[in-house]
Amino acid sequence: MHFYYYMHIQIRASKEQQTTLLQKNINPDLKISWFTNELVNADAYVDLIDDNHSTFSTILSHPVIKNSIIKTCENLPNNYCRINAWDSFLEKEKIEATTLSKSLNPIFIEILNNLGFEVLLVSDIIGLVSPRTISMIINEAYFGLEDGISTKKEIDTAMKLGTNYPFGPFEWAEKIGLQNIAKLLVALSKTDSRYTPSLLLLQEAKI
Repeated sequence: MHFYYYMHIQIRASKEQQTTLLQKNINPDLKISWFTNELVNADAYVDLIDDNHSTFSTILSHPVIKNSIIKTCENLPNNYCRINAWDSFLEKEKIEATTLSKSLNPIFIEILNNLGFEVLLVSDIIGLVSPRTISMIINEAYFGLEDGISTKKEIDTAMKLGTNYPFGPFEWAEKIGLQNIAKLLVALSKTDSRYTPSLLLLQEAKI
């Protein structure tokens, strides 16, 4: 299966995600239908909201790309591809993606290319790659805060100056959503104690 240059995609996204996506180098021949409350007949479907909503669950014969950080492809239909579209990552030129249906990789890559992304294929693991790394950095910052090393503002400043990161760990947590970070750490810590979440982080995330 191969798409022609003209493609129709239905996308479910928040207003902020929609604004971010429209600022990318989208193929001008791409037709986009933004999901409101009903499905349309499209070539492919993209869900940028990381939740358990079954918006495209009935779509089994067309490619579906889902922002899914914790739920792996083993727990999704065979026509699904997982991506990392956490806030602050959607703005980047490259996007992480994975699927168990290797034969569909060229199609998923073509869809994401048309949306203005360069695709990085990664393993189908909980947290993918960047979310794992950022969550661990944020978690360590919370451990430092628990120990009274410094304030959130000072830790953010030190991390940006010392590592040239675009955001400090607490700024990143605010952008991504602390509950997203906490849920990922909890899931990862079930098999790897390195990801055991800070009690202060869990408290602030209200988990």
